[in-house]
Amino acid sequence: MKPPPIPTDERLRLDTLRSLNLLDTPPEERFDRLARLARRLFNVPISLVSLVDSDRQWFKSSMGLEVRETPREVSFCGHALLDDDVMVVHDALADDRFVDNPLVADDPYIRFYAGCPLSALNGSKLGTLCIIDHEPRRFDAEDRALLQDLAGMVEREIAALQLSTLDELTLISNRRGFMSLAQQSLNLCRRMQMPATLMSIDLNGFKEINDRFGHAEGDLALKAFADIMRHIFRVSDVFARLGGDEFVVLMSDVDQTAIDAVLTRFREAVEDYNATANRGYDLRYSVGYVPFDPNSSETIESLLCRADTHMYAEKRARKRDDHASSQSG
Repeated sequence: MKPPPIPTDERLRLDTLRSLNLLDTPPEERFDRLARLARRLFNVPISLVSLVDSDRQWFKSSMGLEVRETPREVSFCGHALLDDDVMVVHDALADDRFVDNPLVADDPYIRFYAGCPLSALNGSKLGTLCIIDHEPRRFDAEDRALLQDLAGMVEREIAALQLSTLDELTLISNRRGFMSLAQQSLNLCRRMQMPATLMSIDLNGFKEINDRFGHAEGDLALKAFADIMRHIFRVSDVFARLGGDEFVVLMSDVDQTAIDAVLTRFREAVEDYNATANRGYDLRYSVGYVPFDPNSSETIESLLCRADTHMYAEKRARKRDDHASSQSG
């Protein structure tokens, strides 16, 4: 048996999966309906909407199978994640990846498998829509296309959920998505005794951009700022647009040296954008940050409040400096 390899984007993939809050939730008709349809159209005993977690595959919908999860190391779906196309195993006993797999040798006695990867809006593959038979069978190009069509319907249901946690304009997390992901990150920091830092970032002069250049230009400025955040911060960092011109970042397992370094890179990236964009204005921002003690019981809300206090203090200081500069000029 060959355990499935780990995708290169595994951290981002898992963060995306967990941000949807689908794991370990009750069955939903929106997914069960599509799994039933796949089972009926292909005339197979088992069809699944499978989500691949760090150490297990968990079934959001399970038609013809009693269990709700199996170990990832024995999963067929873990292999299917690695390709954009449908993965087909015509006969598991003739495939050296699966011939001695316990899911083949024992219940549910898989002989045939076809799984189409399910992608989130950011391209991360979350799991599969798959069908299983106890007997070998053929699967032609028309069958593949049909399974892909059904998987696309599952992806649209997932996208509807994901959009509820994403900022529609910038396609980074919104407040709801941030609160969920940040809480998971703090829980991990507590378990692993890792420090964390929360940054509150506010665009300066954003109202003036809207008033002078129009709201379409304001939207472009927000998207450009979010793109810089996406480029500078790590995939393990949780960053979001909370609303308006307010952004936030939670960084785990960082010390002051790392914080100073990332803030320097961020400042330089914003300066580079301003130097090359030629939009008639510069992106300017204020930032305040506070540490999180893994031994404390502090909440995300409290961290946000403290970081906002520091950020607004910097914003006021910048205004005083700008005013003094204009007076002296």
